Amino acid sequence: MAVKTRRARTTPRGFYVSALSDAERLALSEAMQVDGVDEEIALLRLRLRTAITKQPEDLPLMFKGIALLARVVATRYGLGKTGREEMQEALLQAFTELKRASGGDSDA
Repeated sequence: MAVKTRRARTTPRGFYVSALSDAERLALSEAMQVDGVDEEIALLRLRLRTAITKQPEDLPLMFKGIALLARVVATRYGLGKTGREEMQEALLQAFTELKRASGGDSDA
């Protein structure tokens, strides 16, 4: 029986690392310490909220952010395609209501 081992990497290595700046390499090292997707979900939510606040007219950006968040959350919680689609629809509805409440265009 083969035993799977997970090698802990403290420094980024690989094909693309040479294309990164020193700051990006440091940030990548820190990012590699995260084990789950909960932090990524939190960051996506924060970035989406910031985008909604600063660029509410950029609907393509909102839809991409909502779709990405729905996919990551669906993956995290083991939801199938139907669950992901339902979540994406709920997020789109929440965005539409938020935009309408803030005085934005009602045709989202």
